[in-house]
Amino acid sequence: MTRALNTPQAAWIAYWRFWQWYHGYTVTGLDHLDGPGAKMIVGYHGRPLAYDMCMLTVAVFDRLGYLPHGVVHRGLEVASVLSDLVAALGFVTTDGPDFAAAVSRGEHIVVTPGGAQEGCRSVRHRYRVAWGDRVGYLRLARKYALPIVPVAAAGADDTYVGLNDAEAVGRLLGVPRRWAWPLWLGIGPLGLYPVSPPFPVRLSQRVGAPLDPWTDSTPDDDGPEGLLRTHRHVVRAVQRLLDEA
Repeated sequence: MTRALNTPQAAWIAYWRFWQWYHGYTVTGLDHLDGPGAKMIVGYHGRPLAYDMCMLTVAVFDRLGYLPHGVVHRGLEVASVLSDLVAALGFVTTDGPDFAAAVSRGEHIVVTPGGAQEGCRSVRHRYRVAWGDRVGYLRLARKYALPIVPVAAAGADDTYVGLNDAEAVGRLLGVPRRWAWPLWLGIGPLGLYPVSPPFPVRLSQRVGAPLDPWTDSTPDDDGPEGLLRTHRHVVRAVQRLLDEA
């Protein structure tokens, strides 16, 4: 059953439907998101925004009748208007009552562990998963026993031509890593990002089979080394999807 939409949700869906058309967006493997229970959709962060992941939220709405809950940058909480928008869209910035309620309703969670650090790189670094040892998403998945669904898309790094690595520039300027993304420079068909729209490249997305590392886990799997092993397994799954796409 399709859930009624509030105004921000309806605007979000209309906006990303346009970009689905603009990019000739296609997605395969949506059937991996069917069935009861929430799943954590874990995706590669393309350049500089996760366009394909945003479009996937619309595809999930069309198939399952609700917008999945994106985990977004905590910086969106700095202004009340942005915080209210995040809440209206059903997105979250961290674990909490809203996250737990979404999982209890069996609704999927969307995360991009690479974040802006992965998305705001130069053209020299394309289609290579760069998540470092960030395992916060796995701690959440473990806490709520969420299967992990890997996602990646061809075209994700071709929307703009990246001129620099925002994190590297941030280090030179003494800007904290989490706030370095505004330093990114990219070129689109009409000039610099964000004034220029993206290149009209085709986005072809793949949703992989769910991974469930928690079913037969041991106490050792919950420790730092165990989480890192699982993390590397997820990274390999996403990289495989990128290579195939």
